[in-house]
Amino acid sequence: MNPKFFEQPILNSPYEAPSRHWELDENGQPTHRIVEARRQVRFLSPIPVPKKQRGTSQLELAPTLDEAEEAKFDLARVIQELRGEVARWRQLPNPSQWQVTPETARLLQHWRRSDWPGIRPFFCQVEAVETVIWLTEVAPKRRDRAGRRFLRRLEEVNAAHGELPRLALKLATGAGKTMVMAMLIAWQTINAVRRPNSPYFTRGFLVVTPGLTIRDRLRVLQPNDPDNYYGQRGLAARGKSLGAGLV
Repeated sequence: MNPKFFEQPILNSPYEAPSRHWELDENGQPTHRIVEARRQVRFLSPIPVPKKQRGTSQLELAPTLDEAEEAKFDLARVIQELRGEVARWRQLPNPSQWQVTPETARLLQHWRRSDWPGIRPFFCQVEAVETVIWLTEVAPKRRDRAGRRFLRRLEEVNAAHGELPRLALKLATGAGKTMVMAMLIAWQTINAVRRPNSPYFTRGFLVVTPGLTIRDRLRVLQPNDPDNYYGQRGLAARGKSLGAGLV
């Protein structure tokens, strides 16, 4: 067996977009071949079967294998297409082409810096925030089919699960989801202060945790905490001055 996969599992810098990956076969096992491209979106775990509801049997709720595979394929396709749209948008050289507020543009330029003064955000963290920004600020202004298609997809999915709009971000364990939350709060707050009547930005945030331990770890999201990420991690271009605008 070729041991290179186990000796060198990491091929990319955590601060740059992935450009190569170890190939996996249909069963998710390494082929020990390096592919010079970013890995395509792919689900290796089955979709959970919905829980039994009153008056409805488990058999009626459970999707067939074909339905489950089709749902996974469709979701992977949407994510892959959205990733491509965000990547093309990221490569636009002039901030005036980004179709975002001046405050958002400055934050993006700051977060994408290669000469970060402290703990530099990972690419996956910046990409996660960029995706939310693209869906919130850019897609509604796009006149092509791409922007409308993704927004319509979100509306359809949310309509099937109640009136509350939802958008989920999924990052690997250890990727730094707290940092992503802090970046989202900074982006929303700075824009909300400058645009108090905008329906796209808010100064109020609710963070729900599964326990007291994680709740204590997330105190860094509070601007009055001495170790808050906005000042300690330099997430805002003006550093600690961000805290004045947070609620």
